[in-house]
Amino acid sequence: MSRVDIDSVWQRIEANAGQEFRQIRGKVFQYSVEIEHVIPDTTRQQIPKSHFERALQLVPLQDTTGIQSLRDPSYIFAILMDNRIRQTD
Repeated sequence: MSRVDIDSVWQRIEANAGQEFRQIRGKVFQYSVEIEHVIPDTTRQQIPKSHFERALQLVPLQDTTGIQSLRDPSYIFAILMDNRIRQTD
């Protein structure tokens, strides 16, 4: 997925807003997208598009270790590594 540009991935993220995703430890969440931010329904945090862009440079991810410097890494991991977002990348 690291060769895919953020705009293509962001379109997939937007298209899957409102669906259920699962964090690495099994917690289920949904998210909305507003003004280039992902907003999970289980936290008040807003995760900026730029953090997803930075994480894309490190995928595929095995866990959240490599993205701990980003806001809410468990949500970023869950979204980016989900097959609906990854597709065949």
